[in-house]
Amino acid sequence: MSSKIDTLSFTRVCPILRIFDEAKAREFYSDFLGFSVDWEHRFGENFPLYMQISRAGLVLHLSGHHGDATPGSNVFVETVGVEAYQRELAAKDYIYMKPGIEPLPWGLQMEVTDPFANRIRFCERQEAKSA
Repeated sequence: MSSKIDTLSFTRVCPILRIFDEAKAREFYSDFLGFSVDWEHRFGENFPLYMQISRAGLVLHLSGHHGDATPGSNVFVETVGVEAYQRELAAKDYIYMKPGIEPLPWGLQMEVTDPFANRIRFCERQEAKSA
């Protein structure tokens, strides 16, 4: 007997990334990477920020809450248009990050590291080339 659920469907993945400084998070994610802030939440005054950001279908949650995530996480994002995105970021001449593109066996990959040691790997898959 199979335990497969025929109606199961995952609709979205929202990685949670730990942040420690709201201004630095906004500078990196909004100003540099070009994400929009969808919403923000706090449980009250003088509580940590929890917010959702998005761009081009990618949704991330950023949290100042201690138990939500571990600094130094890594997110792999399958991407279309990674070369154009890299050119966009290079044109901003952001002082703390100058990402390039690395050709890897599975595709073209651009990695960025936020101010809290979280890494995002934007990868555009490439068709395997015949020998």
